[in-house]
Formats: sequence, structure tokens, C-alpha cells
Amino acid sequence: MKFQLDLIEDKVEFYEALDIKTLEKNINQQIEVNKAILLKVHSVSHQMHVDDNGRTYYSAVVHYKTSRG
Repeated sequence: MKFQLDLIEDKVEFYEALDIKTLEKNINQQIEVNKAILLKVHSVSHQMHVDDNGRTYYSAVVHYKTSRG
């Protein structure tokens, strides 16, 4: 039986929340999880949307890359 590990080099994750503090908390928690698999934040993109009823929605895309080399 052959055992082989492949290293994740790139990973993109999407987040959404009803307020900016929750969005930030969720992203920070996931950053710590991804550090364990040797990924660091490469870039972050975020947006805010207001619907017809005045409710705000926040979303973000975080691109992680390997932290080796």
C-alpha cells in the first residue's frame, strides 16, 4: 500500500455575515485553521450589499497560499 501526501498550495474560501464584526470573526477563526495546514492569507476581497428592506449583508473572499518557501 502506497501512502502519499499532497500539499495544498492554493485555497479560496467564501464568507458571509449580517454584520462586519461577525464576518471578521469568522475569517479570523478560519485563518487559524488554515495556519495548521501551512496556508497564509494571500489576498482578501470584500463587499457590502443593502437589500430593498435596508438590511446589510457582508461577504468576503479570502485566497490562501502555501506559507513554505
